[in-house]
Amino acid sequence: MAKKRKKATLAQEAARTPNTKAPGRGTWRVMDKGSSVVAGLLAQRASAIAWRTVTGRKPPTSGRHPEVSTREAVAWAMVGGGIIELVKVGVRRGTATYWVRSTGQLPPGMKPLVKAPGTTKEPALAEPAPTQSSTQKVSRRSRGR
Repeated sequence: MAKKRKKATLAQEAARTPNTKAPGRGTWRVMDKGSSVVAGLLAQRASAIAWRTVTGRKPPTSGRHPEVSTREAVAWAMVGGGIIELVKVGVRRGTATYWVRSTGQLPPGMKPLVKAPGTTKEPALAEPAPTQSSTQKVSRRSRGR
């Protein structure tokens, strides 16, 4: 029976890829900000379309308007906010995935979520820290210096 190969995550692929000259932090910032703007524009349209599909009416333009009922204003806030966040997450994740596939590395500032086996959180100390066995009084200002 053949063994099934586990699918490698994008972060694991990035860790295995040799470090070559990759686009810099500035390129990632532009891509990230650009994806946020695009997501915001798409999210507004997507939430308006969803509202029209569900209610058959235009979405409320203002929750403060006296002709808009409280129930409708709250429903619009919940539906609109949820859809906006879903679209933003989808677009920004897509941008990060594109970065990893095109450069072979995680975007600048992003760390892998899964640690390599056998690594610890902090490096082990070579020697234990010295203990202070002296009974001499030390002022508060000079402690730890």
